[in-house]
Amino acid sequence: MFPERFSNLPAYAFPRLRSLLDAHAPGGEVLHMTIGEPTHPFPDWVGDVVAEHAHEFGRYPANEGTIELRQAICDWTQRRYGVTLEPERHVMALNGTREGLYNAMMALCPEEKAGGRPVVLLPNPFYQVYMVAALSVGAEPVLLPATPETGHLPDFAAVPEAVLERTAVVYLCSPSNPQGAVASASYWRDLIGLAERHDFQVFADECYSEIYRGTPPAGALDVAHAMGADPERVAIFHSLSKRSNLPGLRSGFVAAGPQSMARIKQLRNYAGAPLPLPLQRVAERVWADEAHVEDNRRLYAEKYALADSILGDVPGYVSPEAGFFLWLPVEDGEAAALKLWQETGVRVLPGAYLSREVAGHNPGQGFIRVALVAPKDEMARGLGALRDCLYA
Repeated sequence: MFPERFSNLPAYAFPRLRSLLDAHAPGGEVLHMTIGEPTHPFPDWVGDVVAEHAHEFGRYPANEGTIELRQAICDWTQRRYGVTLEPERHVMALNGTREGLYNAMMALCPEEKAGGRPVVLLPNPFYQVYMVAALSVGAEPVLLPATPETGHLPDFAAVPEAVLERTAVVYLCSPSNPQGAVASASYWRDLIGLAERHDFQVFADECYSEIYRGTPPAGALDVAHAMGADPERVAIFHSLSKRSNLPGLRSGFVAAGPQSMARIKQLRNYAGAPLPLPLQRVAERVWADEAHVEDNRRLYAEKYALADSILGDVPGYVSPEAGFFLWLPVEDGEAAALKLWQETGVRVLPGAYLSREVAGHNPGQGFIRVALVAPKDEMARGLGALRDCLYA
């Protein structure tokens, strides 16, 4: 029987979208601007590396990742954040970061906190795996609004002390999905300081960290290190899906303190699915290469500029700091998505599908999420159609 604690989960976003749109004919050439699946080219040598190591499909892969891959990840964190990690103690390769974001909760969340059911704090809107992970361990998910009024990031200072005392884990995505907001170094310091005082862990979902305009986003790891925080205080999660346009590679990593990593690795021994060895060899090379990442950022910078030129005078439009989504204000997200589909054939995602109603209010209700992943000419057509349909 499906556990009772899962009975109140909202339907997943994309089945909901199909139910909303697919009974209606598109009003023009279909253009998908819903899912964040990168379409920029990945390095052209990826296939060569797979072919070179194809014989390793005949071997069981290293459970925590090859030592070469983990060293490549440690070298990258040193270059990116100036923090030295040890491949044997601090890092594990992931079969996509969704696995890590879920299993870290299974491995690290205590059964109780302050004598009661532990609390997991989540931004609202949020990546759905956060809530499912919290419910899987019997924790209480507490949703914090991430709205224009809070800078599209949760206001942790507003959380009551009694809730903070019961908090075991905080999930935070920066740059955020869907809004593209970036947590500053001071924001991370305040959150990590709160975690130190109330003894909870911070799970930093930083999958969009390499898609930005201007200054590289601060990371939880380097801020925690500079503060001298407990090494177990923060776990970070990164991916090659967005950074390197390789969502099908399913390669990411988690880095954390040695005690946390020992528990995460132990769970992986029983419940994990390590990446096949030829794909780990690709990941080794990809983490070591920055040229394709710089080119990727250049292409997204062109798309930011294009979006600004088409939508810049729309009331409430906010050009994203990072990531590759637009979070566009509308009166009602579902009605706007249906109208856009029926009149233009452009598919976007209602913001309410990424958030949840709390105290009678869903913070995503008045938004749509638009992915800037299509080729530039298609994106221009889609954004122009969107503007004419919803904002004329």
